[in-house]
Amino acid sequence: MTTPAEYNRLWIRRYHPRPDAAVRVVCLPHAGGSASFYQPVSAGLPAHVDVLAVQYPGRQDRRAEPCVPTIAELADHVTAVLLEWTDRPLVLFGHSMGATLGFEVARRLERDHGVVPHALFASARRAPSAPRTEVVHLRDDDGIVEEMKLLSGTDSAILDDPELIRMALPAIRADYRAAETYVYEPGPALHCPVWSLVGDDDPKVSVEEARAWSRHTEGAFEFRVFKGGHFYLAAHQQEILRLIADRAAVPAGTA
Repeated sequence: MTTPAEYNRLWIRRYHPRPDAAVRVVCLPHAGGSASFYQPVSAGLPAHVDVLAVQYPGRQDRRAEPCVPTIAELADHVTAVLLEWTDRPLVLFGHSMGATLGFEVARRLERDHGVVPHALFASARRAPSAPRTEVVHLRDDDGIVEEMKLLSGTDSAILDDPELIRMALPAIRADYRAAETYVYEPGPALHCPVWSLVGDDDPKVSVEEARAWSRHTEGAFEFRVFKGGHFYLAAHQQEILRLIADRAAVPAGTA
């Protein structure tokens, strides 16, 4: 039987633990992504920030576990895990599918537990109230690989290795299904500040779809457009690290 501490360790990776940090940044991966995507973020943030990278089931060391089929269920799991870490302010950083997940986690923390996140960063994702009809998860394996190549977010060595792709595709397909079948349920706006970040050439989200995150908070809203596509953050890592560090240093309740 898995203990609560063991369950927490399944979900959370701390590559550079900083037990004396004032703020925790929770990093939520994109569809098909894993906690290790955020190792550079963990290494690059200053000592006042402790980074918690979330590891979803169905990949890497959790490959034998079934994937979580919906964003709602995934948000329930992540929220339950994060309650163990609320002794410090939480900044949520989600990229692509992770941004939608971050929004739903923030909703649950505020609504069900009275925990207002320090901030939510929504990267490379349209606002929940700006849906598109997408069916990548219904394509055959080659079709999904082509989508991944279009977005340029996966190491080409993996995309060109049939065995690695065979192992990775079930989690990728499941994540796309969860992201593409997500339906926003209207409700109260968040109280926490929201930062929306987007590439100016992202095929998955337009600048206006990203700007629509302003509808989802009663707190401060900031919006940044970067040169690049869906994984624009690879070319702007230092600037994004500065944004996260600056937001993490702002006292709670201020813009």
